[in-house]
Amino acid sequence: MEPLFLQPVFQEKIWGGNQLHTIFGFDIPNEKIGEDWAISGHPHGVSIVENGPYKGWKVSDLWTEHRELFGHAKGDVFPLLTKILDAEDDLSVQVHPDDSYGLEHEGELGKTECWYIINAKPGSEIVYGHNAKTREELAEMIKEERWDDLLRRVPVKKGDFFYVPSGTIHAIGKGIMILETQQSSDTTYRVYDYDRKDDQGNTRELHIQQSIDVTTVPAISPELEVSESKKGKSSVVTYLKTDFFNVYEWDVVGELSLKKTGDYTLVTVIEGYGNLIVNDQSYEMKPGTSCILPAQITEWKVEGEMKIIASTPGE
Repeated sequence: MEPLFLQPVFQEKIWGGNQLHTIFGFDIPNEKIGEDWAISGHPHGVSIVENGPYKGWKVSDLWTEHRELFGHAKGDVFPLLTKILDAEDDLSVQVHPDDSYGLEHEGELGKTECWYIINAKPGSEIVYGHNAKTREELAEMIKEERWDDLLRRVPVKKGDFFYVPSGTIHAIGKGIMILETQQSSDTTYRVYDYDRKDDQGNTRELHIQQSIDVTTVPAISPELEVSESKKGKSSVVTYLKTDFFNVYEWDVVGELSLKKTGDYTLVTVIEGYGNLIVNDQSYEMKPGTSCILPAQITEWKVEGEMKIIASTPGE
């Protein structure tokens, strides 16, 4: 069994830039690419396998027709989505629903996500949470556009990690590049978009009532229990273990031997170069390389000097 290497899927965004080309070397279609959907079974941007016996297959079709690759995991849809985001400008202030609201109102999963900060220009910050004490106060502050009073802003730097459960008001600020691990959902409720207009002079749709409905009030700042396991010069950092996903950083210096800890493993290189070795077969790894290690691959080795973000499905 081989790793399933995946073609990137690029998404043009009003706030996007060109760093997916300049930093990751991708051949992007224009200078406004905000997202690389690196590992996705979502219909708005499905990953396609580019190697081996499943070359040309969509991840969503593999989930439907070859569930053995995923350890016969349950669920109607491939549950995870890995993205690399390039925020040349501020993203809208937004919030995502949980599964019950998302399924009832949008016909898809809710969206809990987390961010690893790949790069951040000096002075960069995110919106992460809010200051309203009650839902009534939240609605009032939004209506009166008291954004400085409402929104919590947090400075960020390269290497920071944030957990963003559904119901969290948030926004990625300009000058930040992140790797996002999230549930497979494209439902976003915009609270505020800086009154900016697109090329046609139109403002983007806001979703005020939905945002008020789904926001967690008062805001909760999740406590992370980050742990690190040294393996020679290399290490494995465990950032998060949740019902939705478990997220790790593999910091490879020389080599790192690993065994599977979930039904399958999602892998994206965010920095450096090296090789992934499976069953004595070597595969080149470079910034932006993404793959799925199917259930049948139980151990592997990575060599070189790389930072890799990996994830497995939650319980």
